[in-house]
Amino acid sequence: MKLGVIKPNQKTIKVKIPLHCTNCQKQVPGYIKASQAYSQTNDFKVEVLDLQANYLCGVCRDKNRILQSRT
Repeated sequence: MKLGVIKPNQKTIKVKIPLHCTNCQKQVPGYIKASQAYSQTNDFKVEVLDLQANYLCGVCRDKNRILQSRT
């Protein structure tokens, strides 16, 4: 998953953050890619906190899509 804008010549880093589904509490494996400059800003921290607060795993996301398509 990428956060922020990564320009072609910018150095990218991988940041491993604890991600859990907000619906079923399953831990989601993986990491976030971001440019090195962006990863040191407050905007990055806010975006990560927002992601952690609103993240759904694939199963829960698909359940929500199915429920929304039926209405």
